[in-house]
Amino acid sequence: MKVIKNLANWFEDRTGLVAAMQIPATHPVPKNKGWSWYYVLGSATLVSFLIQVFTGTLLSLSYIPSSSQAYQTLQFITHDAFFGRILRGMHFFGASAMILLMGLHMIRTFLMASYKYPREVSWMSGVFLLFLTIGMGFTGQLLRWDQNAIWSVVVGVEQAARVPLIGKSLAHFMLGGDVLGGATLSRFYSMHVFFLPGIIYGLIGLHLFLVVRNGISDRPRRGNPVDPATYREEYHSLLKKEGEPFWPNAAWKDVVFGSIVVLSIVALAIAFGPPEIGLPPDPTLIHAQPRPDWYLLWYYAVLSLLPHASETFVIVLGPVIFAVLIFILPLISNRGERHPARRPWAVATVLATVALIASFTVAGYYANWSPDFNPKPIPASVIASQDPKIIGGAHLFFAKACINCHQISGNGGKRGPDLSLVAERLNHDELVIRIVNGGYNMPPFGPTLKPQDLSDIVSFLESRKRNTPNQE
Repeated sequence: MKVIKNLANWFEDRTGLVAAMQIPATHPVPKNKGWSWYYVLGSATLVSFLIQVFTGTLLSLSYIPSSSQAYQTLQFITHDAFFGRILRGMHFFGASAMILLMGLHMIRTFLMASYKYPREVSWMSGVFLLFLTIGMGFTGQLLRWDQNAIWSVVVGVEQAARVPLIGKSLAHFMLGGDVLGGATLSRFYSMHVFFLPGIIYGLIGLHLFLVVRNGISDRPRRGNPVDPATYREEYHSLLKKEGEPFWPNAAWKDVVFGSIVVLSIVALAIAFGPPEIGLPPDPTLIHAQPRPDWYLLWYYAVLSLLPHASETFVIVLGPVIFAVLIFILPLISNRGERHPARRPWAVATVLATVALIASFTVAGYYANWSPDFNPKPIPASVIASQDPKIIGGAHLFFAKACINCHQISGNGGKRGPDLSLVAERLNHDELVIRIVNGGYNMPPFGPTLKPQDLSDIVSFLESRKRNTPNQE
């Protein structure tokens, strides 16, 4: 024991690490009676990030970021490697937990106005961390290297290409060239494993330093607005009256909640496993409907439901306006009331935002605008005709995948207009023009249809009106 004690003393004398750790561990914090459990979300977010670092490091030991081997190595990790399935599951659910907890942490900070003086920079660093975390999720999805992954990146690159002036250069940078390929995978791997985490490490360090320097915000009190001229004096006076050391008086709640987060992630990984790996990447298969992971599903729904004329405006300016507004929030509102009851606009903003995101997430989950790639053939009762041209047209409507996007009496997809009564809207010539030339989100079928096939499909569509049985 004496030898160990001497070694510990020698190490502390040369490094001073124990003394340095005592500063953040013992710094005083407000008791925040009745509100203290709301303050565990920040530390829980850090715990989920550490899980990502741990599981990601282990996964990188087997994963090969090569376009020819990434898919196979991921299959090996999932199905053959020791604890590989659980590690992938923990990495997936850890990412979900990190984004969810970070969102809740920012909501708590916003509702309690903890971004006000003197914690403006803490909020700003948190905003950067939020977008970097979303970037980690986006770059990590490509590493699955399946059909959904590559087409999700194509969608992201197409959005980036719409940025004025720098769009093409930005898309070229994301792809690592002019087309998606091995260079894209290598670039996303580097961003996901090295570049983005490196920035996150630095911002977390800054965030924690600012917490120690400026202290944890005290619970909001009605009628006690923040005044930058007097706040620090009032805060230190509060710490003298009600303060307690962070460790162990306040930290035990962080430990308890952090443990729940870890156990939940492990349990979900064991019970459900990682996301399913789709078909191997094949750029020639254009009939793909990529979906992002759940935390970006709402944005996917927004883009899918946008009117065509407003797409570029929303894609380019929407995220910029949102990012600027939340970033400058503490600069334009760093004083005044903090209690949610005195800030109804803040409560209304949070409720409206959560409701919108939830609604669009549900819409993105069902994705009624996506083609139905497994439609059933049109029943004879729906065709309701003995005319060979109409019957042949119905079969061609199915064989040429028209039914993937258009419904006929409840059969087929919902991406395009319902054609159950199309003959009441379009005449013969209009049907021919639309099929031959295509339209918005509809490819032209003129080059691929024989004249007889075109005639039969038009005959079938001309039969779609109210006097057709089963059309009432």
